[in-house]
Amino acid sequence: MGTLLKGGIVVELEPACVERVDLRIEGERIVARGPDLPAAPDDEVIALSGKLVFPGLVSAHQRLHASLGRGMPRPKLDGYQDLLEQVRWRYEDALDLDAVQVAATAGGLEALQCGTTTLFDLHSSPQAIQGSLLRLGRGLHEVGVRGVLSYAVTDRRGAVGREEGLEETVSFTRKARGRLRGQVGAAPLFTVSNEALEGLGEAVRSTNTGLHVPLAEDPLDEKLSVERYGSSPVTRLVEGGMLSPQALLAYVGHLSWPELAQLLPSGAWLAHTPRSNMESEVGYAPALKFGHRATLGADGVSADMFAEAQAAWLRSRDAGQPIDVLRYLANGQRLASQVFGSQMGLMREGSVADLLLMDYQPATPLTAENLAWHVVFGLGSRHVESVMVDGVWRVWARRPLSVNPSVVAEQAREAAAAVWARMGQK
Repeated sequence: MGTLLKGGIVVELEPACVERVDLRIEGERIVARGPDLPAAPDDEVIALSGKLVFPGLVSAHQRLHASLGRGMPRPKLDGYQDLLEQVRWRYEDALDLDAVQVAATAGGLEALQCGTTTLFDLHSSPQAIQGSLLRLGRGLHEVGVRGVLSYAVTDRRGAVGREEGLEETVSFTRKARGRLRGQVGAAPLFTVSNEALEGLGEAVRSTNTGLHVPLAEDPLDEKLSVERYGSSPVTRLVEGGMLSPQALLAYVGHLSWPELAQLLPSGAWLAHTPRSNMESEVGYAPALKFGHRATLGADGVSADMFAEAQAAWLRSRDAGQPIDVLRYLANGQRLASQVFGSQMGLMREGSVADLLLMDYQPATPLTAENLAWHVVFGLGSRHVESVMVDGVWRVWARRPLSVNPSVVAEQAREAAAAVWARMGQK
């Protein structure tokens, strides 16, 4: 039995394509594309009447555990170091495994409802390391979203915490299957000792994956890395052999051109996080200089990649360095294709059926030539009507099919209250 999507306007991002055409899906893949495809006797036929068929979006850098922190009380902060020490790290230290799973379910559901079907998550819960990625995976599995999960290895809790983090990220990577994959993760490098960096290098080699690491979110990253370990974060990554086409570097906001020039030839993916940068007041990352493997991530903000793309384009234009927003979105799909070993993003025969049905009635013509303008000024998560992941409908007519949103929200509120209370006790 297959699914036949008839009469939709199929969209691809790069090269841009907008075409009224039918799609046929069997199992997890698109198996046919063309005008007026005939239905097989047992096909489910869905008449789209001009609705958009849009490829599922990807957040290349996500912090699902932050889902329970939205709106929590904050002290008055005096800069980036205060943000880390008084907010982020205290919050992470207050997480337990139950909170981790609830946060993944709530954050994954929100992502799905926004049209984001794949999340690259960098996790941290220093008081609950062992089993944390498995619990994240359970939360994402519950709602049906894809996840590439890693634990942020750090020396912030000493050698024991460092080794537990390495074991967690490696063991999960070796076990992950289906809609879940693993990567090797690291915290900001000024919290990662040379011994930890050696361990991360061995983990990358033994798992044949890449390193997911935040880099130069703030100038403090380089300042403290040099003070503590004698080298800048970029130099340490280069000398440690950590840069490759499998590496994923988030933020990349405060690097000199010579440092950035060291990164780009490695083929590493660079995840731009404009909404998070603005919220954290860490300054503008020069995204136009990020090269041909630049993409977008939402970090601790909701995984609404339409909103992220709009913020990225507007902020880049305001800086006088406008980016190609369609390429940034398409690169997220290319990154996911690389990790999962299957084509995503292209609405063609053989591609994985991760797609959105969008009820978008534009007031102006929609063409391949002006698709970027519609993405920036028109399209949004409010238009997402149904979501398919791996050939299975996960949201239909704006209703999640595998979880009850009210129950998820109630569980998240209870977990958030418990986390906030533990923060108050520290």
